Amino acid sequence: MKAKDRPKELQGKTYKMPTGCGSLYITINEYDGDVFEVFAKLGKAGGCSACQTEALTRCISVGLRSGVDLEEYYRTLKEIHCSSATFHEGEQIMSCPDAIAKVLKSYVKEVEN
Repeated sequence: MKAKDRPKELQGKTYKMPTGCGSLYITINEYDGDVFEVFAKLGKAGGCSACQTEALTRCISVGLRSGVDLEEYYRTLKEIHCSSATFHEGEQIMSCPDAIAKVLKSYVKEVEN
């Protein structure tokens, strides 16, 4: 199945999450009421963590545009551990992928309410 083409303009929301690698800014964009793409940018420029996070969210976006359910990404990414865990609002953030999963879960709850 071919991924849907990206429209010229989308609307979304950006979340800031602390991680052991620095602040992670996660943007979720919608198209026709559905999540269409996800971007993540580490506050620290460059480095392996930044490029891995960008690669991960590019893959998520292609999957979303191809029909993969957002919940599937949450279930797959949650609780992935790295050596630089941190806390946010009383909840442990175990890695950058775990931070993305937590934002996706939060987003789904927001939309459902």
